[in-house]
Amino acid sequence: MTPAARVQAAIEMLDAIIIAARDNGAPADRILAEGFRLRRYAGSKDRRAIRDLVYAAIRACGPIPANAREAMLRLAELDPAILPLFDGSPFGPAEVRTGEWAASGGIAPEWLEQALADSGISGDEAEALLGRAPLDLRVNTLKADRETLELPIAGEHLVIPQGLRLPHGTQVEQWAAYQDGRIEVQDCGSQIACLAVGAQPGEVVIDLCAGAGGKTLPLAAAMDNRGTLVASDTDRSRLQRLGPRAERAGAVIAETVLLNPGRELEALAQWRGVADAVLVDAPCSGTGTWRRGPESRWRLTEAQLARYVDLQARLLDIAASLVKPGGRVIYITCSLLDAEGADQVEHFLSANPGWTAQPPALPLGRARRQGVRLTPFSDQTDGFFIARLSGA
Repeated sequence: MTPAARVQAAIEMLDAIIIAARDNGAPADRILAEGFRLRRYAGSKDRRAIRDLVYAAIRACGPIPANAREAMLRLAELDPAILPLFDGSPFGPAEVRTGEWAASGGIAPEWLEQALADSGISGDEAEALLGRAPLDLRVNTLKADRETLELPIAGEHLVIPQGLRLPHGTQVEQWAAYQDGRIEVQDCGSQIACLAVGAQPGEVVIDLCAGAGGKTLPLAAAMDNRGTLVASDTDRSRLQRLGPRAERAGAVIAETVLLNPGRELEALAQWRGVADAVLVDAPCSGTGTWRRGPESRWRLTEAQLARYVDLQARLLDIAASLVKPGGRVIYITCSLLDAEGADQVEHFLSANPGWTAQPPALPLGRARRQGVRLTPFSDQTDGFFIARLSGA
């Protein structure tokens, strides 16, 4: 493909991504995979170049653009090599018309950018949200140890005990160590969030929003498969993926519990007042993970954010009812908005006078009121808010 044809292909795929963002449709990576399936003539270098153009254009636009051509013209303002490719050549984009506009830049839609600034995320901290995320691994201590594990690429040792960082794009899924469960892909910040739980062998630990087990598996490793680990979620398809992952990792999950939204405590009745620790990895806006899915900032609305905040408050109340006296709730969101982090915890504490916050001692992060916050700029991790709450 010619460079101009690559730009036109990126525009066509980006149009589909913009429509999906408006209509809450498929994520960008799925749309790109389908786009490449329909363009079998595109070689590996073409696909890589097109993918890079698409994501660069997404990151270049703050508010959602009217169309992909405007988005690509916005990218051309930042990359002078792109504008000459709007030359009207065969399979390339049409020439730029007089008065044709480029999309607006920025970090996010105006209301969301302001909400981040009000939460202390602006300037370099905000710009870093749209960078490229590294590839981090967690060595599974149920099967291996970082100090003795041999991998095709050694990787950089992270500050966490079993963390490694590899070059972006490393195909670890093809490695034997991945296939037999000795390593898992997991961001350094996510691994730190698991450390905050302080799970110990012999404890009763509940992963309330387990999903496919991204944090359940490191909890099992921390417990050395001794104790009772319960994984629950309202999403059947995600929870079903936990079983095969746990088997590969050699992790023992005492029980997986499918929850009925709004009636979660009915399914968890036997665990009320008995847990040593409950992890609430709460559904959230995901502002801390924009490096991995930058188009997600176009999907979030103020109404959706309000729904997340309401759900998070309810999940905290559920978690509080599951721990035994003196037990702990670890509240985590991959959001950098105070509404989903520091504010949420303060509201919980004011409504539950017997509870206190004990900010966890973690290897990275800075205090954010009653918790700890990790950011891409300051910590080179995904963005997280982490709080540790203790019951009476």
